Amino acid sequence: SSALEGIKELGKTPSGKVRITMPKFVYQHFFKDHYADFYRLYPEIELEISVSDAAMDILKEGFDLGIRFGDRVDEGMVARALTPAMKEAFFASPEYIQEHGLPRTPEQLSQHKLVQYRFITSNQLVPVLLDNQGETINIDMQNSIIVNDTDLMVDATLKGLGIGRMVEPAIKDLLESGELVPVLPQHWYPYSALYVYFHRNTQKAKRVRVLIDFLIERFAS
Repeated sequence: SSALEGIKELGKTPSGKVRITMPKFVYQHFFKDHYADFYRLYPEIELEISVSDAAMDILKEGFDLGIRFGDRVDEGMVARALTPAMKEAFFASPEYIQEHGLPRTPEQLSQHKLVQYRFITSNQLVPVLLDNQGETINIDMQNSIIVNDTDLMVDATLKGLGIGRMVEPAIKDLLESGELVPVLPQHWYPYSALYVYFHRNTQKAKRVRVLIDFLIERFAS
């Protein structure tokens, strides 16, 4: 009878509640431009968007879908890629570079100040990893300030407090406008792609499936 239910479900207009969680920068740089279109396509769906940089167990927290880096998921979960793999960009303000110079080698970074990021959930500081022709180098830098918010990371860097870093798509506009200057781009470390993840059983619900398909299509464009 579940096959029959599936057929009945297909004929219906998707409706009901769908809850999704995503990091702030994913909302700002990807989802912000699209969620109103989703609402207009599926006005019967009550979409709840939760913006949080904390890693979470979406089932336990009552979410249908999550967006995050990496395809490592728990038992019973499915992850589908939304973007190609990214790189972690390092950058500084023109003022900072004028005052302190532009590092030319990864080793020179140790003479510079870092706008450091602390993960909310694990409470860990993020190591400074760079790529040297496929070899990973870990650099010790002095922190100018420690933040747990990506907007604050960009703001402190724009204000010249140190060298910041973030996944490249999130700061592409600021690099293009010249408000931020790339630092050692040839050594930027490969970072994961963004994935949408959900429980294997959840995707059977049409309201969830249409959002998965919508996300995959919009992120691809």
